[in-house]
Amino acid sequence: MFLQRELSYFFGAVRFFTRLPVPRWVGHSSEALDRSTRYFPAVGLLVGAIAAAVFWLTAQIWPRSLAILAAMASSLYVTGAFHEDGWADMVDGFGGGWEKAQVLSIMKDSRIGSFGAIALVMLLLARFSALVEIALSLVPAVLVAGHTLSRFAATSLLRALDYVRDEGKAKPLATRITGGELACAGLTALLPLLLLPPRSALAGCLAAALATFWLARLFRRRIGGYTGDCLGATQQLAEVAFYAGVLCNFS
Repeated sequence: MFLQRELSYFFGAVRFFTRLPVPRWVGHSSEALDRSTRYFPAVGLLVGAIAAAVFWLTAQIWPRSLAILAAMASSLYVTGAFHEDGWADMVDGFGGGWEKAQVLSIMKDSRIGSFGAIALVMLLLARFSALVEIALSLVPAVLVAGHTLSRFAATSLLRALDYVRDEGKAKPLATRITGGELACAGLTALLPLLLLPPRSALAGCLAAALATFWLARLFRRRIGGYTGDCLGATQQLAEVAFYAGVLCNFS
């Protein structure tokens, strides 16, 4: 009973954040989705593993740059660019709005503006540029770790901030995650880091933490908390920051 319940929470998170099929017996409810927050990094582990597998397979026949693009495309397809959309909407809102109500209104608009379009292009270029510079043998592990850790970064906002909308795509997640659930999510995020050199893993974690802390302060100051777009934006920036941190040379 316990195992089936936890599996239903995990598959619920998979269904919410990806296009991957889940078993038919998995139900859907706001309460179940709320309880699935501990498995957000596990979804990242799954998405990262798919991207890593695509990279490894395509790297056997293509140059590294094309293999990186294939890996990025696979993660975009699997998630439906869910988090990238949040990043673009967040930048549009915070870039074009001054008051809280205006920021929230802009983020709710499904159309992408100039701020969001530029930010999305820059983000994808930064992700590609960082990954293409990482040692070939480390790319699969870095992809898995980056996708997993960045989703833990977004999950941490569920503990630190308040949800600021009366409704929205993240409303079912608006209940604050418990300390135990956050610890479970953190343990999942820690596991793939063991595949990396300790110094690289530490530098990547520090960079992702700084990006998360900066965004959390921005969200609290400008709108008093987070929205679903803010969670997606945090995942995106933390992922790119992690890749950039891995590249830091302290020698």
